[in-house]
Amino acid sequence: MKLTTATQHILFKLPWARYYTSQTLKQNPVKNPKKMAGKLSADDRKEKLPVLFSKGWTLQENRDAIYKEFLFKDFNEAFGFMTQIALKAEKMDHHPEWFNVYNKVQITLSSHDVNGLSKRDVTLANFSEKVAAGILTPNEPL
Repeated sequence: MKLTTATQHILFKLPWARYYTSQTLKQNPVKNPKKMAGKLSADDRKEKLPVLFSKGWTLQENRDAIYKEFLFKDFNEAFGFMTQIALKAEKMDHHPEWFNVYNKVQITLSSHDVNGLSKRDVTLANFSEKVAAGILTPNEPL
């Protein structure tokens, strides 16, 4: 992942971002992640989506996508959450649709290449839950 000088300057001033950014830059990106994921099968939907629904994710009415709104203590906490998700998303080559105002982060996940939900969406949603819960350990790879 290549970061611009301005982005590096901002990220490396934040202690929590310094570790995750440096670790991510050292790791090799996933090889051809889009080839590994197809649209979620009916069985996968029955198995994986109810777990996410129990955590507050909802299925979008107008498209095959999942959505959740996360609330944090303040902007710094919300931005820290978004930074960790961004680093993981970049590594996966799978980017969320999101919106942030102060302590609120709204995330919509869908895979445009399969025109619907894929395992990448489930993976990124579960990762988001871990980050929001604060249970991602420093040694766990992004």
